[in-house]
Amino acid sequence: MDIYWYGQACFKIKGKNATIFIDPFKPDFTGLKLPKDMEADIALSTHDHDDHNNLEAVLSNPVKISGPGEYEAKGVSIIGIQVAHDGTGGLDRGKNTVYNIMVDGLNIVHLGDLGHKLSEDQVQEIGSTDILMAPVGGIYTVGAKEAEEIIVQLEPKIIIPMHYLIPGLKFELEGVEHFLKDMGEGSEPLPKLSITKDKLPEEPKVVVLNKS
Repeated sequence: MDIYWYGQACFKIKGKNATIFIDPFKPDFTGLKLPKDMEADIALSTHDHDDHNNLEAVLSNPVKISGPGEYEAKGVSIIGIQVAHDGTGGLDRGKNTVYNIMVDGLNIVHLGDLGHKLSEDQVQEIGSTDILMAPVGGIYTVGAKEAEEIIVQLEPKIIIPMHYLIPGLKFELEGVEHFLKDMGEGSEPLPKLSITKDKLPEEPKVVVLNKS
């Protein structure tokens, strides 16, 4: 499969039999541009904020999913787990959904705008994690230190940082540099991640993606 990142928490997962968009944003709200190719079979939103909820931009009449629950579409299994957008149980910024997306034999976990360390019950609900898409920019979500703690909790093989400061973004977030330094990673960003189950690394690896 191929995984592309478009800034904030927006990704496209292009599998063998299904294409999935996660958290497409509203360009006027973020200052970022969406890709020209917005066709997908499934569209996910982790929560109803304008940098995560633009499912109407996804074309080809996709199956739209927003919120916790168990879903099956186009051969893709999805589990949504409710968490909070903040450290106060959702009192400040509301709720958020973490998705575990099983596609092409890989468990891809997207944390959305997670605002706290996970409980043991939440870790169990999320389950197996091959690839983790984790916010690291702080302020509105967890920052670098908390993201590292969540990585220890979920034990992914590949970590893709997201929701951090990039050129053009209207929000003040921390950059990815703090996270990479703490993780001891300094790899060059990739235009996309091409991965299969048998190509997963034995030890956890951070993969930084360029905004497509």
